[in-house]
Amino acid sequence: MRRDHLIALRPWEAPEVTSWGRLAMNAVDRRPGALSLDGSWHFQLLPSPMGCSGEWTRTEVPGTWTTQSGDDLPQYTNAQMPWGEIPPASPAANPTGIYERSVDIPAEWAGRRIVLQVGAAESVLLVHVNGKPVGISKDSHLAAEFDLSDVVRPGDPATVRLTVVKWSDASHIEDQDQWWHAGITRSVLLYATDPLYLADVTVRARRDGRLRVDCQVRDAAGPLPQGWYVTGALEGQLLAQDTEFDRLNAEDMRVSDFFGEARLRVTVENVWPWTAETPELYDLTVSLHRADGSVADTSLHRVGFRDVEICGRDLLVNGERVYIRGVNRHDFHPLTGRTVTADDMRADLVVLKRFGFNAIRTAHYPNDPTLYDLADELGFYVVDEANIESHDHAHEIADDPRYLPAFVDRVSRMVLRDKNHPSVIIWSLGNESDYGAGHDAAAGWVRRHDPTRPIQYEGAAKLDWADLTVASDIACPMYAPIEDCVAHARSGKQTKPVIQCEYSHAMGNSNGTLADTWAAIESTPGLQGGFIWEFWDHGILQRVNDGRPVGRGGAGLYEHGVAAPGHRWAYGGDFGETIHDGAFIADGVVFPDRTPKPVMYEHREIAAPVRLTYGQGVLLVHNRQHFRGLEWLAAEWCLVLADGTTVTAPAELPDVLPGESAAVPLPFPVPEGESWLTLRVVTADDEAWAPLGTEVCLPQVRLGAAVADPTPEPASGPAVTLDPDALLLHPLLTAAPVLSLWRAPTDNDELGGMAARWHDWGLHELVRKVVDVRAEGSRVVVVAEYATGAGPVRHEQVFTPVAGGLRVEESAELPEGLDDVARVGTVFETVAGLDVLDWYGQGPWESYPDRSTGAPVGHHSLPVDELFTPYLRPQESGGRYGVRRFTLSAPDATGLTVELGAPGQVSVNRYRAEDLAAAAHHDELVPRPGCVVHLDAAHRGLGTASCGPDTSAEYLVAPGTHRWSWTLRVL
Repeated sequence: MRRDHLIALRPWEAPEVTSWGRLAMNAVDRRPGALSLDGSWHFQLLPSPMGCSGEWTRTEVPGTWTTQSGDDLPQYTNAQMPWGEIPPASPAANPTGIYERSVDIPAEWAGRRIVLQVGAAESVLLVHVNGKPVGISKDSHLAAEFDLSDVVRPGDPATVRLTVVKWSDASHIEDQDQWWHAGITRSVLLYATDPLYLADVTVRARRDGRLRVDCQVRDAAGPLPQGWYVTGALEGQLLAQDTEFDRLNAEDMRVSDFFGEARLRVTVENVWPWTAETPELYDLTVSLHRADGSVADTSLHRVGFRDVEICGRDLLVNGERVYIRGVNRHDFHPLTGRTVTADDMRADLVVLKRFGFNAIRTAHYPNDPTLYDLADELGFYVVDEANIESHDHAHEIADDPRYLPAFVDRVSRMVLRDKNHPSVIIWSLGNESDYGAGHDAAAGWVRRHDPTRPIQYEGAAKLDWADLTVASDIACPMYAPIEDCVAHARSGKQTKPVIQCEYSHAMGNSNGTLADTWAAIESTPGLQGGFIWEFWDHGILQRVNDGRPVGRGGAGLYEHGVAAPGHRWAYGGDFGETIHDGAFIADGVVFPDRTPKPVMYEHREIAAPVRLTYGQGVLLVHNRQHFRGLEWLAAEWCLVLADGTTVTAPAELPDVLPGESAAVPLPFPVPEGESWLTLRVVTADDEAWAPLGTEVCLPQVRLGAAVADPTPEPASGPAVTLDPDALLLHPLLTAAPVLSLWRAPTDNDELGGMAARWHDWGLHELVRKVVDVRAEGSRVVVVAEYATGAGPVRHEQVFTPVAGGLRVEESAELPEGLDDVARVGTVFETVAGLDVLDWYGQGPWESYPDRSTGAPVGHHSLPVDELFTPYLRPQESGGRYGVRRFTLSAPDATGLTVELGAPGQVSVNRYRAEDLAAAAHHDELVPRPGCVVHLDAAHRGLGTASCGPDTSAEYLVAPGTHRWSWTLRVL
């Protein structure tokens, strides 16, 4: 069949056509020394592949036209497709980008093999060079290569035209809970090789130092020349040729005439094994020689010696059972969409490393190849996932023979590209695509080609975690309640490691019970961790005035997670889409600009390499690592007393082996009253991911218990003054303290159904009815009743003048019907000018009852405007857990102090709950001049109910009588 006929097949409608003219994938990196074609290209956007040519403009490659042109904008859907056509059909309205540029083919490439590499194109790529059709490729997240030797002439210019069709049959298996973009998203390059070249190199390096290198050789002219051979050198040490393998290979003359194979071996003495904690790499050079000894081709690799195996129900790395503290990661940038640079990726991994993550799942496709180089270097375990997700039509596609070639093609090409990376420890067959023959076929290919790594696929194991007949070596459920995981591990039926491919959904103010989850994992053999969903909030920076993406020129228009005035973080629906899934795209542990959310500090402490315990006068230091000692760390002791005193002293970390503990002397005498001992742990030297002195963790233990403060006796002070509605009048308050049972719903509250219940109960608009007001000496008692849809709530306030202020004792009686409210506490508002909060309690980061491990008790201070956390959709945020007292002050040191009768949940910001609930974006919020203050006796946990388990029962606010007290004083 002629080339032009193949191009005319309308490949965007044919699932059987995965490629044509595309070269085989391999692990030989041709990026070094290649000619980059990145930069400005001629471009036009057509309404469909059959549309008429229009006017040429310019666009940047790599990049998505959905963030550059403004004519076809991003669209977000989670599971549903953005249009209604049934597989394999695609819509008639099908934006198609045509990219064209001229390139001068170097004259010195005469006689060489010339190859075009397109790093990634979404979703169908058609290549023409000098007007001739060259090839077709699908798979939006792997490179496609084409041999141009017959269509270009060295020394002459060539015209390269790349046509990218946005929608296709392939779109149905790229339905991956992210923005739909289109364009050429990774670099385009041109390279040349000798006609005799290395077609592939496979490196297998064991932790005992055994190294095997398998090489495949081809010649562009056809039959291989006589006498070629391959050599290898590892850090200057020569590899020996496997003569037995070569003798067997030479017996098959038919194969060796056209496709040669060679094997090299060596055993490295005293090798330093690779792990995520100790990412030791060795430089390997593989050289292909002609018969005269001259070098025809070379391939460079960074080798990590390590073993991965499953033994019973444990995943082992170098023989050790390791915890997988992972995160799911997309290739994402708030300005360029799917296009990321090496610096972007390094910054991603540096942030993850600093916050205790040791693993990445490349959700839900092979990431940019540079990411794997960085994971090798910095130290991450990688679950490499194939570009397969058929979420909306999963059941139909899993067994559809028309899609079987695509399943095998995508999985096998991923393995061929990434097999030499020590960071890759598991292959994943894709995501949320049901389970069928396509997965089994792909798994069979992988097991044959690479028996050194296990395979996982959630869809294969979801019906029975212990089933040994399915194509998953790991039980990798999604959002399984930790109770179910523990029960399975204790059932006696477990056959595989349980490592959740997704857990703890990070949408908005979320990730409740993360510490409880890890306490269960670490105390239950058979459980080894999982991957938080996910790394990014996928907000795209958008101009408010015209609703378009800002594009590449937006650097500097955001900081600390906040978009500049006139801009906002866009989520689903913000680009005029009628089919979308809203803010479900904003579910990461970092904001779109990579600013860490408060949950990152929670994770850092849970994953800390050093922990402390204290009991019966014995202080223990625990090394929680798998392979490394504590010599790379330095530390300092810090003692916090309730009276505001903080004392520091140098700390010497003991010589503790991985997984072991050592007793150390107390650095301070145990004082009377409440006291907390913190070990501030930092890097002792420069690390690849952190300079010397970078904070690693802040483990803390309580030394002395709190002594209950005596109840302040009534004393002379300002008389209690009430307004006609029996509300407190105070010179520093603009809104009197009243009962609060509601919070601006979090994403978990909304999607978990709690917000709807609270609305039905009327908790967002409580109406206060005064029942009784009476004076009891200097005290004043006010009893009020609040009507709700589940019965009345009786609220009592007792105001008592005390020395320097006012004591408030409160109680609230919740009827049985109010079995799960957001909070029980007090809310009031202050005058303007009180702009700094100092508090004694947990901090300095936001914390909540079920997410407080990462916030040590101490004396903290922040401007009020920095207390609020700008989750992409405004919601409850900025709370601090376990607060004992706080001061709100003005620059002249005037203000107010509140002392709580018992540690409670406190929030101080510029917005009422109804302000936050009414806004879809932060540009719609208008800060109030004063402070809105919540003092909660009980506050509901956060959970992860937007996609996963809700909070645990112990963090729910139950019906019954709640009592709390606080004392208000003027500075």
